[in-house]
Amino acid sequence: MDERIQNGEASKEVEDISIDGTIPHQISAPDYKNSTRSIQQPFVNEFGVIIGDSFYDSADSPLNQWSTETDPSVMAGDQWVHPTNDIGWNSNENQELLEDKRIKGARFMHPTFDVSKGKD
Repeated sequence: MDERIQNGEASKEVEDISIDGTIPHQISAPDYKNSTRSIQQPFVNEFGVIIGDSFYDSADSPLNQWSTETDPSVMAGDQWVHPTNDIGWNSNENQELLEDKRIKGARFMHPTFDVSKGKD
């Protein structure tokens, strides 16, 4: 399914990259069929760059217009991160979160240091 997303004056064609609750072109991508979350469509950010379509090159991206005068902070923030098609979801820990599995151990537990030592 294609959608037309308006961003200011420009509109861009955004294609649905999911098939049956999966992102098949990513071998380790999580399965959203067993999750309380659902795959979200790609979106066009304020720079006119489509985020979440798995094509990482855009003529409108500040990366393609970079100079010594470019402030790196223009590439910071949620407008550059897709909530469901992000490489971070491919890690085992994040897939367990996505699939609503109980996390082994405690949240924010450090593997070698007891962060609660002396706090009780």
